[in-house]
Amino acid sequence: MGAKSETASAAPLIPQPGTIFDPVARALDVIGDRWTLVLVRQLLSGPRRFQELRQRTGIAPRVLSGRLRRLQEAGFIEARSEGSRSVYAATDRGRSLEPVIAELATWWVRHGIEDLHIDVGQFNDTSPQSIFEALPFLLREENTRDADIVFEVRLTGGGGGVWTVTIEQGECRVENRFADRADVRYTADARTWCSVALGLLDARDAMRDGLLSKDGEKSALDHYFHQPSQPAQATRPRRPARKQEERG
Repeated sequence: MGAKSETASAAPLIPQPGTIFDPVARALDVIGDRWTLVLVRQLLSGPRRFQELRQRTGIAPRVLSGRLRRLQEAGFIEARSEGSRSVYAATDRGRSLEPVIAELATWWVRHGIEDLHIDVGQFNDTSPQSIFEALPFLLREENTRDADIVFEVRLTGGGGGVWTVTIEQGECRVENRFADRADVRYTADARTWCSVALGLLDARDAMRDGLLSKDGEKSALDHYFHQPSQPAQATRPRRPARKQEERG
């Protein structure tokens, strides 16, 4: 009787984590490394060289070399030779992670920044390129569902260049080129534009102070995209449509 009682009261055995069928845990076993999704995301838009990946991610050389090697071994990326240098590209297996990456980025923009009290000011030195490439994750679905508009943004100074942003039926396409046709054109210093895009500087103030110019129709980028420093903006009372379109 005593032996039975001891057996009945014994604590249940704790299984090894890897023996549990948990799709989230098992997926993270494969892609949970800090840099895996970051690097695959950078390669979804096209092949990149080692130094370009460093510039886009800030990863230290030795760490980057190790992560790229692991990703090749796992079949997420491949290395191609171009002359004397290697170029890295996403494989079909790597591209299969695109929905995961998009959902993760969208969650951070719409919930993570506000819930975790993240100071967006820490990103004030980011490159315009990084913001443009993030625009598809910043879309305001309620305002872009029926949109058909093309923006051209011309930036001067460090990190400057020309980008075309096309919004059509809830989809956003960003290209590093002049627009064939543009409904709205912006011109600004790269650093100023980054501050406006992040919501750290009001576009109307920038225009008033001559830091940002805008030509074309009244529609504005901030009507179509979330500004990270104002994550709850979409849930606040909306201004009349005409007023909102007149913003920068």
